[in-house]
Amino acid sequence: MNAAATAASDAANPTVDNPNVVSENEAPNPNAPVMKFAESEFDFGDIQPDTKVHHTFSFTNTGKSPLLIEDATASCGCTTPSWTKEPVAPGAQGKMEVQFDSHGKQGIISKQVAVRANTQPNITTILIKGNVLDADAKKPL
Repeated sequence: MNAAATAASDAANPTVDNPNVVSENEAPNPNAPVMKFAESEFDFGDIQPDTKVHHTFSFTNTGKSPLLIEDATASCGCTTPSWTKEPVAPGAQGKMEVQFDSHGKQGIISKQVAVRANTQPNITTILIKGNVLDADAKKPL
């Protein structure tokens, strides 16, 4: 291929420089942000039926560059995450609040929230669990 053909081919197929993708022969970015949660799971214990409970997970950026959460998705529509929207500087803390709606649920629950950020790896998983009490159970006398 001549130089003009190579340049045209490169322009037609641009490569995307994604700092979160590591090839097999490339070391991870030592300056990447690192999301370190104080706790990776929380147990609500007994949860009353038809109620909403929430817990705030805190995390620290232990990396060397600002951490930015792109998205957080729950394993079920009954679980709603909300998070720190602005970049979290190295050494600073951020929050991830997770709300669980027990409406229509019963028994042991375990719900994951996948947090996508500019970290390596780019997905960090946190977990909530608990026991939704039976709405129809007779209360002891």
